[in-house]
Amino acid sequence: MKDGTTHLAHKAEHAVDLGEGGHGAILAVNVCDAAAGDTATLTDTIVASTENLRAVSDDERVAGKLSDDWMSETVLDKGYHSKQALLDLEEMNIRSYASEPDRGRQHWARQHDARDAVYANRRRIKGERGKRLLRSRGEKLERTFAHCYETGGMRRLHLRGRDNIAKRVVLHAGAFNIGLLMRVKYGLRKPRSRCAAACALFFELLAWLGSIVARVSVIGRFGSLRRHFVHQAPARYAA
Repeated sequence: MKDGTTHLAHKAEHAVDLGEGGHGAILAVNVCDAAAGDTATLTDTIVASTENLRAVSDDERVAGKLSDDWMSETVLDKGYHSKQALLDLEEMNIRSYASEPDRGRQHWARQHDARDAVYANRRRIKGERGKRLLRSRGEKLERTFAHCYETGGMRRLHLRGRDNIAKRVVLHAGAFNIGLLMRVKYGLRKPRSRCAAACALFFELLAWLGSIVARVSVIGRFGSLRRHFVHQAPARYAA
């Protein structure tokens, strides 16, 4: 800071459901040191989301509703793209769809496994399914960050210790999932969309009332003209 003080920083990672027909529920939240790179924390986030999905799949109420291959693919941005990260995902039998940054020409001397992993990921992201998943990541994953850190105002969170920060972020993520559940199950609108719908209904009512007033005024003018001609006609014929 300008006064010489240092504010501790942390990095939060979200694992979000991007499956076919998924609604973008948060599967896991990992709060780690801000100095740690994305490729260094990716495995921890995937492990946490896998444990949560396994706990959900063991529930009898959810049994049969969850796909058997619920952790078979992962969609990542270019910050997570590295040779070692793609190799780790391949060893975990997880197909990667990671955006590839422009690093120029690569040298693969004695790195044939990494080359195969990078080329396989490149082939997948260029396909129709890969492009669709990357678009879904921008739509559903970024929505959770906007809810927690932009609308939720947790960009600057002043708490003592990383554990307390992690608890606060998990509570906010749980609130996001509860709101998503209410909208999906009961068809409830979001607060902003509900306000927009109410405003739209109000303006539609105003337009409807305006059309009625215009019709009434036209009918009134027509009636006054008709009475005028009816009263004036005998005098005109008499002359």
